[in-house]
Amino acid sequence: MRNFDVKKYIEEGKTTYSKRKDIEALADKVTARGYNNIVIIGIGGTWAEWHPVVHVMKHYTDLPIYLENAAELCIKKDKRYLTKDSLVITVSASGDTKEILAAVKMCKEMGIEVAGFTKNNETPLAKELDYIIANPCGDCEDSYMMFFMLGLRLLYNRGEFPNYEKFADQMGVLHENLLRIREEFEPRAAEIARAYAKEPYNIFVGSGTLWGETYLFSMCILEEMQWVRTKSVTSADFFHGTLELVDKDVPVFLFKGEDEYRELDNRVERFCQKITDKLIVIDTKDYDLKGIDEEFRVICSPMILTALVTERLAAHYELNTGHSLDFRRYYRQFDY
Repeated sequence: MRNFDVKKYIEEGKTTYSKRKDIEALADKVTARGYNNIVIIGIGGTWAEWHPVVHVMKHYTDLPIYLENAAELCIKKDKRYLTKDSLVITVSASGDTKEILAAVKMCKEMGIEVAGFTKNNETPLAKELDYIIANPCGDCEDSYMMFFMLGLRLLYNRGEFPNYEKFADQMGVLHENLLRIREEFEPRAAEIARAYAKEPYNIFVGSGTLWGETYLFSMCILEEMQWVRTKSVTSADFFHGTLELVDKDVPVFLFKGEDEYRELDNRVERFCQKITDKLIVIDTKDYDLKGIDEEFRVICSPMILTALVTERLAAHYELNTGHSLDFRRYYRQFDY
């Protein structure tokens, strides 16, 4: 596979899975402390990575859970729900995302404890946190695994996700599955990138548990890292504006999931089959997860999608555009 170190990937997967004990200890500690709601703070890609976790958690609990944009949280006036009784969770792999740091400092000034994920114990974020999960591994599936473990362990402690232990045990084989899935998808990734990497405009559609990853790939990978012009939209909202932008020459990428919103994805697919010659459907249901029970497939679906597109398809876009995934014109290049 292009630009992919198999040995490193498997080792990083083991490192991420080894954080299970720390994550469970954190969940158990804050459970013992008590809380009346959960406030999760992200921005950009980290907001997107938390989206499916919150989506799944709300399926099992009536506990109020808020997914907040860090920049908006700092300036919004109505945040009465954010109190000393809140469980606040955040993440910044680099540990220096300024909006995340500002939101955490605001919480601390309010006397609110904050738990978070960052790459090591020495980052600026780590020094502000009350509870730290440090992991140097940066692939999206690593984040998803850790976030789901924390969220579902919290629900398990409330008696709302009784199969947590089975789920967490089976996550031990996640990375070997995602490696095989990458290998299966590699020829198609190359084909898609050759055909569409230089298109002037692209529409990306997803729903439910896959919406966060759809948004992440469109904005954080193609827009930020490849300067490709995209429109991301949910399968529901597609029919309230975006459909009018589709014609036979407009590429529409449809990411089909496995939850109840798949019905909405199917509707988009039926429409686009009639209108565009450039419909690209990527369906997580097409990929087996050996050693992982069917009941956990919805949870794993964003991990499958990130392996397919945010990792493999992005690598082939880079090859075909000739634009490095690491080069930015503006992002973090100067103050704004």
